[in-house]
Amino acid sequence: MDNIAGTKSSLTWVVHISVALLVALWLFPTVGLFVSSFRTADQIATSGWWNALFPTEQSLVLRAAAPDAQMQEGGLYVIEGNLFEGEGLSDDIDMSAWGTSSRDVAAYAPGDTADLGDGETITVQANGDYRIESPAEMSGSRGQRVFVTAELPPDFTLANYRQVLLSGDATDSMAKAFFNTLTVTIPATIIPIVVAAFAAYALAWMDFPGRALLIAIVVGLLVVPLQLALIPLLKLHLGIGIGKGYLGTWMAHTGFGLPLAIYLLRNYMVGLPRDIIENARVDGATEFQIFTKIILPLSFPALASFAIFQFLWTWNDLLVAKVFLIDATGQTTVMTNQIVELLGTRGGNWEILATAAFVSIAVPLLVFFAMQKYLVRGLLAGSVK
Repeated sequence: MDNIAGTKSSLTWVVHISVALLVALWLFPTVGLFVSSFRTADQIATSGWWNALFPTEQSLVLRAAAPDAQMQEGGLYVIEGNLFEGEGLSDDIDMSAWGTSSRDVAAYAPGDTADLGDGETITVQANGDYRIESPAEMSGSRGQRVFVTAELPPDFTLANYRQVLLSGDATDSMAKAFFNTLTVTIPATIIPIVVAAFAAYALAWMDFPGRALLIAIVVGLLVVPLQLALIPLLKLHLGIGIGKGYLGTWMAHTGFGLPLAIYLLRNYMVGLPRDIIENARVDGATEFQIFTKIILPLSFPALASFAIFQFLWTWNDLLVAKVFLIDATGQTTVMTNQIVELLGTRGGNWEILATAAFVSIAVPLLVFFAMQKYLVRGLLAGSVK
């Protein structure tokens, strides 16, 4: 019954469900990064992105007013105020506990009074109101530190994007890194496409000694790890004087991208109708005319497919840029390296990482959606005869 027209076999449903699960596995981390890019560091540290729309319990470190704000009431010196004022926090905060020491941040309940020593006490209410009393005049330049455990409502901010895009020197750095990345990516995408197109045509439609051996070498180069070639290639580039700039980076990306480009384009060109090429030769067309006026227009899906992959690889690359763009002044820093610098030496600031990630993927997303209709056609090149 599974073969009746208009019905779907159980295997078809398994395939559909598997594809949906794979899409979800790829989509969830992206959605998580997007949501995290609008959250504060405290929110990210205390709850997952899936809780962004719900109140979360967080531990805050706040300070009361400094002793210079004290007032004398009878025989007592008093400081009053609200811990949440001036902290950019919502008014509807529900405090569940508080403390005066990091060893026990939930030692007291709202409304309790804590002894600070020498007769000095502090009382904190659920809404953040506090009152500090002391029989003697209080001294010091900083206010009493208070650890507050409270349930905070959902809060989204654009501060992360302002820090990445509009924060003083970081603006120039990120803008410069953006154009540096374009300077690396555009030539590193065009050069291998041009070279690979000529090579693929020769391997597909031109007879010459050693063609089969060259095809085997290209296939073998597909499995060579990039990391194995970095040091020898860097030594070569330094020896000929191109190891500290854009030219060496372009050549490195070209060398690493050519095997796949030649393999992909050659498979596509082999599948083109032979009659078209033979008729062009009979009409007196040269190999170059056949290549430019027939092969290239017909091979556009494969060219676009590889262009998408090469652009994404070079745009998101950090390793090759670190190795071949040797610049102590930071004039050739690409966006991936700039994001690492924004994170700091300890790898913190996850909110900045999420924001910078979405800033950096704007151009790749534009390229992908503009050319994605050619992606499947190019990838399936030569797979069916």
